[in-house]
Amino acid sequence: MMNNFKFWRVLFVTLTMLVSFSHSYAASTLSDFQGKPSSIDNFAGKGKWLVVMFWASDCHVCNMEAYQYVDFQFTHSDEDASVLGVSLDGRANKVAAEGFLKKHKINFPNLIGEPEAVADLFTQLTGVVWRGTPSFLIYSPKGELLIQQIGAVPTDMIESFMASQKAAKSADKSSKK
Repeated sequence: MMNNFKFWRVLFVTLTMLVSFSHSYAASTLSDFQGKPSSIDNFAGKGKWLVVMFWASDCHVCNMEAYQYVDFQFTHSDEDASVLGVSLDGRANKVAAEGFLKKHKINFPNLIGEPEAVADLFTQLTGVVWRGTPSFLIYSPKGELLIQQIGAVPTDMIESFMASQKAAKSADKSSKK
């Protein structure tokens, strides 16, 4: 009985250390395309909504949807929201990722990381198992992660969500007066 307890305790401690290490590893592996380490936290909580788009250069849906996020950034970046791209292409496919940015005339900042580390980061942030690209996170202007979505998200739905949150906040302020 005691040996069984020791086994489970050692296993638990080992798994906890591995999970802790993998989270630290994932958080530290994003960089900008010039190689400077960065993170989503550097962009969230700046007084604007932040839409984080996880993409890969060989993702057909990402290629079909990229123009929407270019338009969204153009429309909202001066006022209430911005977009951040996170590429899963990694060092091995950095040239392909740069081609994606150029092909779609991407006008918002992008970070890049190794596929496994980015997937782990998504899971760490959301508690949801990574499924693939595209995937999205939406942060409030205060930097709170409010939404995670796996799969394409039309930008008009994001705009509707932001408007509903603004209306709910205004209604809440009015009721407190």
